Amino acid sequence: MSLPPLHTRHLFFTGKGGVGKTSLACASALRLARDGRRVLLVSTDPASNLDEVLQTPLGRTPTPVHDVPGLLALNIDPEASAADWRERAVAPYRGVLPAAALRSIEEQFSGACTVEIAAFDAFAALLAGRTPLPEIDHIVFDTAPTGHTLRLLALPMAWSGHLSTSTAGVSCLGPLSGLEQQQATYADAVRTLCDAGQTTVVLVARPERAALREADRSAQELAALGVRHQHLALNGVFEAHGDDAVALAMAARQAEALRGMPPALAALPRSAVAFRPCGLTGLAALRALIDDRAAPDAADAHAAITPCPPDGLRSLIDDIAAAGHGLVMTMGKGGVGKTTVAAAVAVALARRGHRVLLSTTDPAAHLAWTLEADALPGLTLARIDPAAEVEAYRAQVLAEAGAPLDAAGRALLEEDLRSPCTEEIAIFRAFARTVDAGREGFVVLDTAPTGHSLLLLDAAEAYHREVSRTQSGRLPEHVRALLPRLRDAAWTRVLIVTLAEATPVHEAERLQDDLRRAGIEPWAWVINQSLLASGTRDAVLRQRAAAEVPFIDPVRRVAARRSALLAWQVRAPVGVAALAALAESSGAAAPD
Repeated sequence: MSLPPLHTRHLFFTGKGGVGKTSLACASALRLARDGRRVLLVSTDPASNLDEVLQTPLGRTPTPVHDVPGLLALNIDPEASAADWRERAVAPYRGVLPAAALRSIEEQFSGACTVEIAAFDAFAALLAGRTPLPEIDHIVFDTAPTGHTLRLLALPMAWSGHLSTSTAGVSCLGPLSGLEQQQATYADAVRTLCDAGQTTVVLVARPERAALREADRSAQELAALGVRHQHLALNGVFEAHGDDAVALAMAARQAEALRGMPPALAALPRSAVAFRPCGLTGLAALRALIDDRAAPDAADAHAAITPCPPDGLRSLIDDIAAAGHGLVMTMGKGGVGKTTVAAAVAVALARRGHRVLLSTTDPAAHLAWTLEADALPGLTLARIDPAAEVEAYRAQVLAEAGAPLDAAGRALLEEDLRSPCTEEIAIFRAFARTVDAGREGFVVLDTAPTGHSLLLLDAAEAYHREVSRTQSGRLPEHVRALLPRLRDAAWTRVLIVTLAEATPVHEAERLQDDLRRAGIEPWAWVINQSLLASGTRDAVLRQRAAAEVPFIDPVRRVAARRSALLAWQVRAPVGVAALAALAESSGAAAPD
């Protein structure tokens, strides 16, 4: 097993949260430096832990990595970049425009698109060679720009001065209205991304069905934008040795996922990295990964392990059921099992006799696969279909806001409606309608990965401005009621789902902080897929189980008001019977 090949000047490591992008990016940069290459490692992840992994304090300028000659690293902080971006956009108008106009401009630059574009601004300067750097052979990026950002930059009329003056107004394209001076830099950056001689995109995925589907979706989206030089890196490939039930089930499940890999993804060149029992933090662990050997100071497989907390989902579901109606949302990073937890809660509530709507806002939704074809009285399965919602929304806006426009204005509006953020607004409308169904029963909503979910929640404040622009200010009642409902603890219960690992827990903590700033108090945490709770006797998996303890304890003692710990399931939690068993669990015994 080995790391991806490293030939081009630019290397991007991208994939779902928690699949090991940072670990593989750092190990690859370290290997290049060891081979005598001059390397710059760059993180564009807002929750970057590059400092911790490399054991070097980093900032926004290239910093030499301690004890690794030839390796420099830096963090692009998207939030700080967005703050700088907003100030550059607003500063020229201070003292010139009235205060109300300044507030309007600041509002225009307050959305999630501004954060993406601001981060891309710093990223593009590096990629296009506009940032002064020491002599460098390779630039390794931990987290590439999203297809969302690239689609924004690809809209040709975005560079037109019409955007800043059009009476039709702007929505998500507002942040682009001041970017004309950067057009050449962005064009060079996009050309470099699409040049197979200069750039390789490494799609990092676990050998798991959901992760591979997400990697396939990303691969197709990037290919459609011209970024076709791609490599698949399978991380955490496990081989069972012995007769431990958990180990055998894990190996079998991975093998099945690989056999069912989407054909286009399977056709990509690939590499595989073996399952590591301990986290890849520190240079010694990274060097062990490069050499494909055991990390130093690995935990003793037979050491005593802290007993599992004796609580599962059952008590949480009992409390939810007592309310009789309302909204349950599962939130967290991609890949932590939000869909499984949402489906288990919905099945349990329906089996208690409640009327339940189980729906999702996740573009990579796989609720139907999780439930299989099983039917359960009282449970309705739905999905917010982005394509259908966008088409309906575009038609409505063109009919209402486009009617009085001339040909040029209508063309601009049509392009505005082709942008990715139009999808966010369209899905948001469906999200509000779905939440409204909680008046008559339970709505269990499997939300998309963290950033997408927060974008939906952030949109609650921006939505009224959008509706005013496109629909003459008519605000549907279910939209008007949404934010109060989300903030009402008697109506909404947010379950933050995480794994007992560093990145998912840190991201969940950030999510909790963001929700609280929005006036939404998380109701409980669910620590999913715990090997500590599984009872495994496999030597390698017991090492991983011991490594979970430092993350489980702080969650239970500090982060969560209430929590549940779910064991890694030998039987995949697919289908009503398996989901019901997971939902009714009250805990698991610790291994001896």
